[in-house]
Amino acid sequence: MRRLLAILLLWTSHSLAQQPVLRFSVAESWSMPLMRTENQQPVEGILFELMQAIAREADVRPQYHVMARLRLEQAMQAGEIDVRCYVSMQWLGNRPGDYLWSLPIIEQRDLLVGRPGDSHPVRPEALPPQAIGTVLGYTYPTLESLFSQGQLQREDSRNQLLALQKLQAGRFRYAVSNQLSLQWYNRSLPPAQRLQALTVLEEQALGCMVRNDPQLPTQGVLRALLRIKQSGEMQRIVERYTDAQNRKASLPMAQDSPEIIPERQSR
Repeated sequence: MRRLLAILLLWTSHSLAQQPVLRFSVAESWSMPLMRTENQQPVEGILFELMQAIAREADVRPQYHVMARLRLEQAMQAGEIDVRCYVSMQWLGNRPGDYLWSLPIIEQRDLLVGRPGDSHPVRPEALPPQAIGTVLGYTYPTLESLFSQGQLQREDSRNQLLALQKLQAGRFRYAVSNQLSLQWYNRSLPPAQRLQALTVLEEQALGCMVRNDPQLPTQGVLRALLRIKQSGEMQRIVERYTDAQNRKASLPMAQDSPEIIPERQSR
């Protein structure tokens, strides 16, 4: 029996050693339901489950590199990461030529969020001068003209969760949040205390970037992402962390106003 166990352990170790390592980037600014980290390693969340599914489907061993969002492009240029997920082409200042894009894998809606009890749609350009909650390192082109004119001022937080907590505490009247994070924040609050989505600032489909290196199973990773999307696994992952009915709620788009610049948001 001991010999059999030793053989199984040796075989398992050899199999793991044969698996190629795939380095996934993790942005420090992510919070639940996208990702929760402990000791610089992800432990749960939509993007963690997506990365685990990619590793399983592509038969690779994942490594997670947690870094500041502003460091991501530098790390990609230096070839320090192999896969970056939850990204749009419009978010990149310099687009690395040695990365291939996947199909869109997840939808994101960015919202202008108000306090409990708020209910009426808000046009950002109609707001009086004030600070609004934002996330450090994120840029918001649909609001940029209002920031540059001084009509609105950024009040940055380290991540999305902190921005919503400050809004709840009354630090400012409005904040910007993606819909997934807002739903996660509201999930355990009674209705009278929930923050309110007032206006959709932007909607976009996000995908992954995979480093095109002959030593990596790049095409295998792209095929894995296709299977994850087409099989419905991505949708099931999202629904484990969100209320599917709330995600379909209709809100007015800020882009309907001609005074809002219809550009993509850079993260």
